[in-house]
Amino acid sequence: MSNTLIKLFRTKIYMAVFLLIILLIIGVIGFKSMSNYTWIDALYMTVITVTTVGFQEVHPLDDATKVFTIFLILTSVFILGYALSVITEYILSKNDLEELKQKKMQKKIDSFKNHIIICGFGRNGRQAATKLLAYKKPFVIIEKDKELVDKIESELMSFVLGNASEDEVLLQAGVDRASCLISALPNDADNLFIVLSTRQINKSINIISRASLETSYNKLKLAGANNVILPDKIGGDHMASLVVVPGLMEFIDNLSIVGKSNINIEEIPIEKLTNDVKTIKDLDLRKKTGCSIIGYKNQTGEYLVNPEAEMKLEPNSKIIVLGRPEQIDILNSVYNID
Repeated sequence: MSNTLIKLFRTKIYMAVFLLIILLIIGVIGFKSMSNYTWIDALYMTVITVTTVGFQEVHPLDDATKVFTIFLILTSVFILGYALSVITEYILSKNDLEELKQKKMQKKIDSFKNHIIICGFGRNGRQAATKLLAYKKPFVIIEKDKELVDKIESELMSFVLGNASEDEVLLQAGVDRASCLISALPNDADNLFIVLSTRQINKSINIISRASLETSYNKLKLAGANNVILPDKIGGDHMASLVVVPGLMEFIDNLSIVGKSNINIEEIPIEKLTNDVKTIKDLDLRKKTGCSIIGYKNQTGEYLVNPEAEMKLEPNSKIIVLGRPEQIDILNSVYNID
């Protein structure tokens, strides 16, 4: 529910409570002054009158007190009716808005194609989402924790509430037309089940899975994962590298994305740069954009670091470029790279 509607309903509820308190005060003072009741008796008479429960009055009322009681009953009917209508409207509107929001979100997800699916929005899932946001890649998060989903909602990310190990939930996230799935759940068994289900639905999807135990690595690969990441192993290797080659690791860390505008590295298909087969020198990216080509990936998936300027570019290959964020932006704008 939007903040504007919440504030509106909150104002209405505060008004209803305020009117009810005023009515109780008027009733207590009225019965106290008109019938010389004690404060407790006056409060008792006011409550049974306002709530219309029908208990017997403390002692018979005179005509003036009866007229006052009639006024109190009629007024309380309107105020209580107003309060009930506000509460009912709030509940119905909240349910309707939640349903409308879910339909709108699902419609957006249904329009995705070749998108990425992230299973789990824990530490690893959140880091993956942050990086994909920086690269402006469309993605959907599957998370079964409602509290985490509410946080995702506030961050304007596409999400599906449910268990990623269920085929219906995966299909709801568009796994049959997605290009990649990242399974970032903390439990290896859950990741294994998701990998198996995903590979069964989509034979060509690229699956990246998290693993906590090294013994799970081969199982996840056999289940159909293209890549298996061991965060603890990577973390230990990274810390050791900071001891062995601290300067190099600091430089590599600076290549990582900190914010949405700090992209330093791009992997670009040759077809997005040129339709003709040329050499790296012919592209002249350094002069046009300021970016440097630091790697080349051929048709078979083999990588070559620091390729020669005279290397001929093959169809269906990719180049890896390095540059400052503003140079990467120039590259994307010059070649209309999404």
